Amino acid sequence: MDESIKTTIKEYILREFLPGEDPETLMDSTPLVTGGILDSLATIKLVSFLEEKYGISLAAHEIDAEHLDTIDLVAQLVAEKK
Repeated sequence: MDESIKTTIKEYILREFLPGEDPETLMDSTPLVTGGILDSLATIKLVSFLEEKYGISLAAHEIDAEHLDTIDLVAQLVAEKK
């Protein structure tokens, strides 16, 4: 797993959705969707960011908690798409 992908995703989530939060509280395994950090709009913003940043395209069935609930899962999905 490419740690730089995880770092980029974590920095984006902290900047966009958790401004002012302690970065240490956001772990690679923190539930993002089921934990309420990402609502549907935030999830779409994250997907747009990932598609633009990494030149990938996510299918509709991949834009759900099963694929995007943790930084680990998001990074895994990006790595598979690259």
